Amino acid sequence: MKFAELAKYLERLEKTSSRIEITKILAELFKKSDSNEIDKIVYLLLGSLAPSYKNIVFNIAERMMLKAIAKAYQKDIENVRDLYKKMGDLGNIAEELSKSKGKSKFEEFSVGVIYQKLMAVAQDEGEGSQERKIEQMAEILFKLDPLSVRFIARIPVGKLRLGFSDKTILDALSWMKHGDKSAKNDLEKAYNVLPDVGKLAKLVKKVGVKKASKKIKPIVGVPILPMLAQRLKSPSDMIKKMREVAVEPKFDGLRIQIHYSKSNSKSKRVGFIKAFTRNLNETSWMFPELESIASQVKANQVILDTEAIGVDEKRKTLANFQTTMTRRRKYEIEDIAKKISIKFYVFDILHCDGKNLINLSYLERRKILDKVVVNGKLLEVVDYKITKDPKVIEDMMRKELSEGLEGVIVKRANSRYVAGRTGWRWVKMKEEESARAKLADTLDCIVMGYYAGRGKRSGFGMGGFLVGVLTDLEQKTKDKEEKLEGGKIYTFTKIGTGLKDDQFRELKKRLSSLEVKEKPKEYGKVEKNLLPDVWVIPSLVVEIAADEITKSPTHSSGYALRFPRLVKFRDDKSFDQATTISEIEKLFKFQKS
Repeated sequence: MKFAELAKYLERLEKTSSRIEITKILAELFKKSDSNEIDKIVYLLLGSLAPSYKNIVFNIAERMMLKAIAKAYQKDIENVRDLYKKMGDLGNIAEELSKSKGKSKFEEFSVGVIYQKLMAVAQDEGEGSQERKIEQMAEILFKLDPLSVRFIARIPVGKLRLGFSDKTILDALSWMKHGDKSAKNDLEKAYNVLPDVGKLAKLVKKVGVKKASKKIKPIVGVPILPMLAQRLKSPSDMIKKMREVAVEPKFDGLRIQIHYSKSNSKSKRVGFIKAFTRNLNETSWMFPELESIASQVKANQVILDTEAIGVDEKRKTLANFQTTMTRRRKYEIEDIAKKISIKFYVFDILHCDGKNLINLSYLERRKILDKVVVNGKLLEVVDYKITKDPKVIEDMMRKELSEGLEGVIVKRANSRYVAGRTGWRWVKMKEEESARAKLADTLDCIVMGYYAGRGKRSGFGMGGFLVGVLTDLEQKTKDKEEKLEGGKIYTFTKIGTGLKDDQFRELKKRLSSLEVKEKPKEYGKVEKNLLPDVWVIPSLVVEIAADEITKSPTHSSGYALRFPRLVKFRDDKSFDQATTISEIEKLFKFQKS
């Protein structure tokens, strides 16, 4: 397929807000694509070159793209910057300037060729790479037609944002093969084990959905989507729904999936250690200690589910989440590692020496885990207690809280490992950090935009911000989707109090690179009195505490928070892992009862 043809589909998708229509357009595009290019098309549709766990990034800032546009069309950089201030979109600027060339100077490239050119830009590193990236991008822009450059200019700076994510791609693959969503469950099961929609699309194109689903198994080095906990208010409800359960301590740490492969000279297997967060980012650099994992693992290859906890050496206590997260400062990691040692509390095993363990029960997996991992300085297997008695859950809850932990995780003893929050398999029970809060739990919300500050807050550059939550698309009717403008993120609450000065400054700093001129397509209806002064793309997740959830006729989610306040930034979560409306409904019922 020529990239110019793909650009026409991109334009159609950009103009479409209806989820079902987007799905149909994607299905049409996938039917036209051949199996050698569909993976590349999928990545480009998502504004990337590979799944997030591969860490392939462009490292191109907007100022660099402005220079590339100026160089491509031989314009003065100041004039291009002025255009950007007026138009606010790099793609529209590139398209407008490209039109002045005349049709005779455009070249036609296949999607594969453009993909490889962009990959070369992303992989260019080292001294002088910024200048080379600008040169390479200028060359690509100069040779393409105006419509194509509109989208090419947006991709490297993360501003393509067509309003859909991996899950919509899965729906479209079902439509491509069956003309409906009937294959969605099979595709989601496959995606949970191999969260690479490009690779999955290529496999589906070649062998169909059923065969593709059967072929996919856990691969050491490729993250598996994590299993997540739901909420239930009382231990008696937990026993009623799950019967026999395992009760584990709940840590306030960073969820880390460890992938370990021992080198083997006979099979020529090269050893490696990889660590993935719950949003599938590869963060091995944060944990140099993992290089010594071999002495505590009695296996050649394993995938372990763990909670990474910083240890306060002075107090000899476990550090909190925010302290642990200081390790994300990449260039200070050696110094930070000396100050904050790390321990991984292992609570599950998903793969061992070529065997897929996710379909085994919790108890069967724990028996294997106890044999594979040796407790030591770096790894420690989490204790658990099997029970059918609600009182045991209550007693363990009190015990863990008294020892400074968050509470307990209650897990169904016969449950296999299933990604996400499905069924009553895992349930968390914890005490809110703020004694003032009345909610059973905090909420993970998506920052949608912010409001200009007044008085003292004008110095921060913002005075408050708007957050939203995810809708459950399967529960929406088409009428409701159209009424709410087709987005999947609905407004939930405005937050202007409860932040410290340094939190305001940190938030403004984080949002600066996410600002856009117009409301992103992912957002549903926003009432006039809630419209932020500055929109941001859905990316930053924040943990919010509050006194209570209330019904709201103003917010499109139908709910709001009373006395909301920022707890922390959730850098370990992507926006599609935020709290959903159905979860809010459950919490609303909990507080009423």
